[in-house]
Amino acid sequence: MTATTAADPAAEPGGPSNPQQRAGRTAASRDVAAVHGHSRLTKAAVLAGLVLFVGYALAPVWWLVVASTKSQADLYTTNGLWFSHLNFGSNLHLLFTYQNGIFFRWLWNSLLYSVVGTVGMTLVCVACGYGLAMYRFKGHGVLMACIIGSFLVPGALLTIPSFLLYSDLHLVDTSTAVIVPGFFNAFSVYLAKVYAEGAVPPELLEAARIDGAGEYRIFFTIGIRLMSTGAATIFLLGFVGSWNSFFGPLIYLRSQNKWPVMLGLYSWLKVKTDTSVDLTGMVIVGSLISLIPMTALMISMQRYWRSGITLGSLK
Repeated sequence: MTATTAADPAAEPGGPSNPQQRAGRTAASRDVAAVHGHSRLTKAAVLAGLVLFVGYALAPVWWLVVASTKSQADLYTTNGLWFSHLNFGSNLHLLFTYQNGIFFRWLWNSLLYSVVGTVGMTLVCVACGYGLAMYRFKGHGVLMACIIGSFLVPGALLTIPSFLLYSDLHLVDTSTAVIVPGFFNAFSVYLAKVYAEGAVPPELLEAARIDGAGEYRIFFTIGIRLMSTGAATIFLLGFVGSWNSFFGPLIYLRSQNKWPVMLGLYSWLKVKTDTSVDLTGMVIVGSLISLIPMTALMISMQRYWRSGITLGSLK
């Protein structure tokens, strides 16, 4: 009798006092196990989906890397997703020496158009977004409606009016026709406005005004620093768009020496349809080289996204 009492879980301190409590604890344990199992299944499904998305995104880059190492013959006769005879060095030499090294000129043009145009666009759009977020003036709602409505206007629709305007101003076949239009981007203005509303406290601006700071000084010393993360995002998006621009330079530029790299590579690819010369290999290697500036910019600007919206105020 004593042994039976000692072995009874009901007699243990803190143990269930009846079979119903023991059954309840068993059911709760099964529920917890089921939740953990469901959580592991969900994590596995999410991980599998991420792997598929990463593979889908990196597959074209992998093909570009592999194809850039092949000769012209291997490009059409071997597996497109794996290496054959490595000819990357000779491909680079041919790319850099073809037409007296005009590929370097195209790279410089792209860098010039992208940097100058994007810096100007970032400054203009951040200032406009800051002004729309921090100030209230007559016609504010109408102006915002025009900015948002401009999203609905296709860029190609403005090609003919823009070309006629640049022709009257004698800007066709000049770098100005490519750089200046990039200063104005309605989406970047809207993005800067939304970011400024959350990143710039109006109380901080009022304190600066009480201390005697002017509006321009407030913008350049406080506002633009608090908006550094948003400005970096606008700059990166603008740089990528400008670097990959094709339609504008195709319409406004005539001289081969003024082409950006994307238009130049397209001209080499078009040679195959006009003559018997096949420059596809050089186009592939040139496309791979043209990715380097954007990759370097992406890596160098990561710190702006990790820093948070208070980076400027802390500085």
